[in-house]
Order: sequence, then structure tokens, then C-alpha cells
Amino acid sequence: MAVFMFFDLLTAPFTAPLSGIAWIGEKILERASTELDETENLSKRLLSLQLAFDMGEIPEAEFEEQEEALLLAIQALNDEMEAEESRD
Repeated sequence: MAVFMFFDLLTAPFTAPLSGIAWIGEKILERASTELDETENLSKRLLSLQLAFDMGEIPEAEFEEQEEALLLAIQALNDEMEAEESRD
């Protein structure tokens, strides 16, 4: 056990930066996945809304109101992603 700890201390100057880069990569991937999931969920809701309207389950006024809200939410997410990309 002590040998492994000693080995870890000796290799820390080489492995610590790599571990840090791997951690940063994981965080970026988590953030991107979350944003894609949000956009995908909004798109699915929009499709579901369109199907409900096409089948006559909801009136046109309600459809237009909900559609506008979903499209604005999608646009806000896209704007946020573009703003983050331009900062990097």
C-alpha cells in the first residue's frame, strides 16, 4: 500500500495535468449533453403539439400560443449556446 502511495507521489507532476484535462473534458461533455437534451426535449414537445393539433385534439389558438412559447425557448437555448461559443 505504501509503495503505491509513493509511486503516486513520484508520478504526480506528470499525471496531475492529464487528470485535470480529462476532468475538464468530462465537464464540457456533461454541459453539451445537457444542452442537447434540453433542445431535443423541446423539439419533441413541439412535434407532439403539432400532432395534437393535426388530430384536432387542441384548438388553433392554443396551438399557436404553445408553439410560440416552445419556439422562443428553443431560440433562447440556441442563442445561449452561440453566446458561450463566442466567449470561448
